[in-house]
Amino acid sequence: MTDLPTNDRRLGRDAARLLRTLTGVDEGLLDRVGYERSKYTALGGVVLGTSVIAAFSMWNFAVEALGRVSVVALVPTVIWMLFVLNLDRWLVTPQPNARRRAGPLLMRMLIALLLGAVIAEPLVLRIFQTAIEERVADERSDEIDRLRTNLVRCNPVPSTTRTVTPEGCGTTYVLSFGRTPGERAEELTALRSDAAALQKRVDRDTDRLEAIDSEVREECQRLIRMAGTGLYQRTSECLRLRAKARDYRTTHRTDENEKRLARMNSRISKAESQQTASRGAFLKARADGVERRLGEERAKHREIGVLERMRALEQLATGNPVLFVGIWLVRLLFILLDLLPVLVKYLSGETAYDRMLTSASNSGVKVHDAQVRLAENRAMADIEIAQDAIEQEVRRHRAESEAALREHTAAMNIRVRQAVNALEDEIRRSSTV
Repeated sequence: MTDLPTNDRRLGRDAARLLRTLTGVDEGLLDRVGYERSKYTALGGVVLGTSVIAAFSMWNFAVEALGRVSVVALVPTVIWMLFVLNLDRWLVTPQPNARRRAGPLLMRMLIALLLGAVIAEPLVLRIFQTAIEERVADERSDEIDRLRTNLVRCNPVPSTTRTVTPEGCGTTYVLSFGRTPGERAEELTALRSDAAALQKRVDRDTDRLEAIDSEVREECQRLIRMAGTGLYQRTSECLRLRAKARDYRTTHRTDENEKRLARMNSRISKAESQQTASRGAFLKARADGVERRLGEERAKHREIGVLERMRALEQLATGNPVLFVGIWLVRLLFILLDLLPVLVKYLSGETAYDRMLTSASNSGVKVHDAQVRLAENRAMADIEIAQDAIEQEVRRHRAESEAALREHTAAMNIRVRQAVNALEDEIRRSSTV
């Protein structure tokens, strides 16, 4: 029963020690100021929390970039977490003489600020995900509607073969077709023009012929009695008018023109039915082309990219001051969360551990300097001893050389003197004889 609490305390100490490891403290030095362990344990928890937030931010960023939840997103998430963890550990690691160096402190604060801004953006996008996706959906719907309108406007039903493309269309919105209703429209227009002209001529001839026939009917209703035979017959004026009507029909070809007009009207009816069919085929082909282009455009809108989300968030913030303030408050919150390790470290003031670390560092520097100087002195002494030994050896060799030279010189002098004496004795003997 007494082992469990002991094990719990041991596990708690190990966990606290691991958290303090994230702050870069020296456990041996911290043992001398044990009351500050809780402070550095809490600071380690802040560092760990910041790295977890950074990992969650990278996870959201990777999932949005991939467009789906995938195990692949764990790779950048883990790498980013370890990087932020190690960077924050470097930022909060106690430094000796830290209060005397404002430059490194400002640099660390700037790095933490930039890192916080990078971490905050994916989290902001995650928080406002619903509004962003609605905005993007509306933009895509408007874009599809504009594309459909432009495609219909830039591909009107051709009335002639020389239909002019509407202004502002270019080649972006123009679709390609096989045969168009404009080809039959020109033929139908020509037929209608010819039929109208012929209809006027036929109407004019018909009106004139009806007037002549009316005169014929009125004149031919009267009969005269012949004096010789006593029979009734038509008047000569009736016969003349009948001949005039026959001549008018012959010269103006009224029957032929009426038949020709009937044929032309039949051709016009057939051409109109063909024109209607061609127009329907064109409208169907245009609808198919429009839907095909819209399908291609929709295929580009499958996933919402990170840049598209950022642009949509900026547009939402621009048109809504309340949302703008809310977005920046969330951003500043996450930036502050990433700044917490540095702020907690450098705004808490100098601790006893920091003073001990500074003293130990200064003492270590002094000891190192003394050891360097001692090693230098030893090296210089060894060098001087070696130089003295060399000089003594040189002097000994020089004395031995001088002694040997003197002995050699003396021996040579003796030999020369002996040779001279022997020569003198030989000369004396020769002179005596």
